Amino acid sequence: MMAEALQRENPSGFEGSVAGLPLTDVIQLKGQNRFSGCIAVEYRERQGMIFFRDGDIIHAEQGKLMGEMALYEIIRWPGGRFNIQPKVTTTSRTIQQSISFLLLEAHRLIDEEQAAVRADEGTRREEAAAPAAVQNRMSAVAERIVKIAGVSYAVLMKKDGTPLEDDSFEAEVLSAKGMGLAGIGSRLGELFGLDEVKSAAVHARGKQILLFEAKNHYVSIAVRGDSSLAHVENEIRSTFAGRK
Repeated sequence: MMAEALQRENPSGFEGSVAGLPLTDVIQLKGQNRFSGCIAVEYRERQGMIFFRDGDIIHAEQGKLMGEMALYEIIRWPGGRFNIQPKVTTTSRTIQQSISFLLLEAHRLIDEEQAAVRADEGTRREEAAAPAAVQNRMSAVAERIVKIAGVSYAVLMKKDGTPLEDDSFEAEVLSAKGMGLAGIGSRLGELFGLDEVKSAAVHARGKQILLFEAKNHYVSIAVRGDSSLAHVENEIRSTFAGRK
């Protein structure tokens, strides 16, 4: 609660013995002043220490972390309190890089982390919205399959490629791709003296399509390019087996 109160009072998120300056600015200032000593930082229940010698950061500690990783962890805290202690020193030397490099690297890691969080939140929103958007128009078979991790869409269709219970554009496109895959499979079956295609899969340019025969119908399934085709196929087979 103390750190949260400090964040409301100070736009930088930090309060310390150099009023109005964020922690990174204090680090730069101490480097320019060839400071020797320690900056002790507290954020909620966490504590960290950044050690200087003649303006260079030579060591940092935060919990079990040491060196650069400890420094980056301290800098990424959104708030807290810091204390400058010129009489506290250390004989440890776990950091060799310049302050400019360390701060640039810390900001790069923070930017990457925030971008990853935003991307993850966007993916979760899309995945949460997708089933709700298609449930009222999908067949029961496709509705079950689209809940499998890695599946982006599914359509149940007649052997002539007509989608069942789904008049969406996505179903029309996926049915056409499924029929194309069925045609290739049938031609290969004839070539090798095999029966009609029961299942087929294709992976090209990051797009994956699975096709299964279900009684008198086909099921065409779009699989995300970053998903394991074999894993999704096994999950789908398990889904069909559970219906028998």
